[in-house]
Amino acid sequence: MSDGSIDLKAEARAKAYAMPLEDINLADTELWRNDTVWPYLERLRKEDPVHLHPANHHPDGAFWSITRYADIMAVDINHEVFSSEPSITIFDPKEDFTLPMFIAMDPPKHDVQRKTVSPIVSPANLHLMEPLIRSRISKTLDELPIGESFDWVDRVSIELTTQMLATLFDFPWEERRKLTRWSDIATAGPESGLFVTDDYEAERRMELFGCVDYFTRLWNERVNAPPKGDLISMLAHGEATRNMDRMEYLGNLLLLIIGGNDTTRNTMTGSILAMHQNPHQLQKLRENPSLIPSMVSETIRWQTPLSNMRRTATRDFALGGRLIRKGDKVLIWYASGNRDEEAIENPEAYIIDRERPRNHLSFGFGIHRCVGNRLAELQLRILWEEILPRFPEIRVLEEPQRVPSVLIRGYSSMPVVIPTRSSAASVGVGEGCSCG
Repeated sequence: MSDGSIDLKAEARAKAYAMPLEDINLADTELWRNDTVWPYLERLRKEDPVHLHPANHHPDGAFWSITRYADIMAVDINHEVFSSEPSITIFDPKEDFTLPMFIAMDPPKHDVQRKTVSPIVSPANLHLMEPLIRSRISKTLDELPIGESFDWVDRVSIELTTQMLATLFDFPWEERRKLTRWSDIATAGPESGLFVTDDYEAERRMELFGCVDYFTRLWNERVNAPPKGDLISMLAHGEATRNMDRMEYLGNLLLLIIGGNDTTRNTMTGSILAMHQNPHQLQKLRENPSLIPSMVSETIRWQTPLSNMRRTATRDFALGGRLIRKGDKVLIWYASGNRDEEAIENPEAYIIDRERPRNHLSFGFGIHRCVGNRLAELQLRILWEEILPRFPEIRVLEEPQRVPSVLIRGYSSMPVVIPTRSSAASVGVGEGCSCG
């Protein structure tokens, strides 16, 4: 990997501290695509942690940025003052294309809809799924080429998370990549390269209508059959969800697809990148594989796959010496809170044996804490339990391509090479090597 990214980040730091504070715009997609947003977040934490962005920073108007860990936590757990309705993203809902979903609802409706699907990620169900997850991860890793370049994002991260989604939905296996496509289309902006015309919103709607049409066929099959343990059957038979209209069904489908895809998929890629950039941490992991759960939590903090979440003030409220008015849009920046020097020691460093590795904001807090967080951790843990005995090295060949999104901290591609495969007879989990 070249030093170009180092130069870019040095330039970003100089620019972040030279510009007037009011000109910092966290809604600038390029800061996230180039991974140069960090000095801007740092400056806001230090100088204006409850920061009002003017209306010209985003087409949907002014918004507050909350960048310190403690303030983010205070907003996230106070759902009475900071509502998830009408949207959890910086964008306002379109009047002719509104997608209700339980993450963008307040109690009591949020609670009963979330409760409908939560059994699928219960500890008992995760225990039952673990052998299947391990067998699929093992098969995927065993089929990777040795000594030739391939895209880790496509061959591993997307493939494994798509397999998991297909299982959770009991979705037709041979068509599982539709789930990846719908997840990407739902969150993509015009810079993503996924659209073929200038009217990307019309394209998005067309594809998402195709999504709900497909899932309506699955719903109709399962509502007329005995209840089963997949998500569609749970929704079709659930008292709080069985009477959803088409758009609410689509909204909740997209929530479950994106939630089941983005966190795990991008942290799987992020874990390889983090180990490549920090070979001493990989050495530490090989010498002590019992650190894998801690490493997983540290990677989820370091990656922060969902950079922010929106809330809307239900009344005037003072926070950090600023007065947030009723109706104001408030963005809590998890990515910033996870790098807050006041809450996390040496937060810029990737340290797999931190004292409190789960002390991060990536899953949120309060009633909207990620329902699938334990499943994400389980998949990442098993992935690394299977990587360590197989591959002495996974070498990242160039800077990964990042998703052009203010919301999703993800990767569209990352070329890697695995020079050699470990011999089962001579190399086992815990034996040392470096990745570099």
